[in-house]
Amino acid sequence: MANVVVIGAGLGGLPAAYELRHLLPKEHTVTLVSDQAEFTFIPGLIQVAFNLKPLAHVQLGLAQLAQRHNLNWVPGQVTALDLSRQHLTIEGQAAIAYDYLLIATGAALAWDWVPGTGPHGGYTQSVCTPNHALAARQAWLAFLENPGPIVVGAAPGAGCFGPAYEFALIADQELRRRGLRDQAPITYVTPEPYAGHLGVSGVKNARELTAELMQERGIEVIDNATITAVQPEAVTLADGRELPFRYAMILPAFRGAPFIRDVPGLGDDQGFIPILPTQRHPQFANIYAAGVSVKLTQPDVTPVPIGLPKSGQMAEAMATAAAHNIAVDLGVIKASRKVPTLEALCFAEFGDTGIAYIAAPVLPDPKTGQRKRSYAVRGSWVVWVKAAFEEYFMIKIRLGVGMPWYERLGLRSLFGLQLLKDFSARPEAAATGSKSLVG
Repeated sequence: MANVVVIGAGLGGLPAAYELRHLLPKEHTVTLVSDQAEFTFIPGLIQVAFNLKPLAHVQLGLAQLAQRHNLNWVPGQVTALDLSRQHLTIEGQAAIAYDYLLIATGAALAWDWVPGTGPHGGYTQSVCTPNHALAARQAWLAFLENPGPIVVGAAPGAGCFGPAYEFALIADQELRRRGLRDQAPITYVTPEPYAGHLGVSGVKNARELTAELMQERGIEVIDNATITAVQPEAVTLADGRELPFRYAMILPAFRGAPFIRDVPGLGDDQGFIPILPTQRHPQFANIYAAGVSVKLTQPDVTPVPIGLPKSGQMAEAMATAAAHNIAVDLGVIKASRKVPTLEALCFAEFGDTGIAYIAAPVLPDPKTGQRKRSYAVRGSWVVWVKAAFEEYFMIKIRLGVGMPWYERLGLRSLFGLQLLKDFSARPEAAATGSKSLVG
């Protein structure tokens, strides 16, 4: 009997636990560890920040989900991991032994890289966590009573840009709806080389559609920008410019969870975990990783450093592959190992319109520099599709479903995306920067 431990209960971790529970016989234990009491659909937090929906609409209690779907639920923060003894330490609890470990912690937020950023001890808001969204909502409601300049953007090293665009454009719509837009100029500040890059270069129409929309809405864009500090009412850039604000929302750079950074050989200097195509660690055969916690190298050299986006869809595909491959390792199923294709679809909601960005795959072929397909399309339908997907995702989380066949079929039929494929041994450098092979 094996105990498979999943650390993290977000868009990657909880679907991974569900997949494992579905694949593994009852004699195997699936343990879910999280420092959060609720599953949160993170993309929905922007709506929460603007007071357009309650936080409860995008959350479900993990204790109840675990009991309903036969998961061993352990609440708490992982503080240490002992690779030789194969156990992890949970704050305030006894150590937990594991046979296989799947790390899907998401990221730690590097607020300390830019002084003055962050909602706790800084001067900017965030939509990265439920608590941040609630703080952003409180600040937004106060801002509406006394509007002024708004600065939205991302810090150098950030790899997640979609929420910043969504925030700026929804702010524009909400202010227009209230007749306050002329009192609140909006500036979008980003380390991206151009508006619409989003950490993925060469997506057809992305640059043109995004820049056109920002111009339509009267939002000033400052690209190739390095935010060096934030004061109580001004954002300072590396070129000396100061951007005054009454409300600011800045996305931070990410790094790995603290316990990953404390374990020699587990992650890189920033705590991101190297992986083989099968999501397995190249040195530790019983450790897998998925989602934001994995190491994926940005292939573009940009004037200001940026990361590579790891969307929720990518995290879910990685987690599904990892769960499948653990089941193969345990001899439960006789099948080829799976690898995620890293083909990504992002529905970005921009008020009354939106843009769908497709990159298949996110990482281009290292030999040709090309993707199978990549494009962006704009339309009001994007808003409705994103809302429908959120409802679908919450339903399947309630039901204890990971990534079902009909979800994969739908994405393939509608958008040509193949999220998983069978693994065949090949050099690793193209996908992960590692030269190892899965045996």
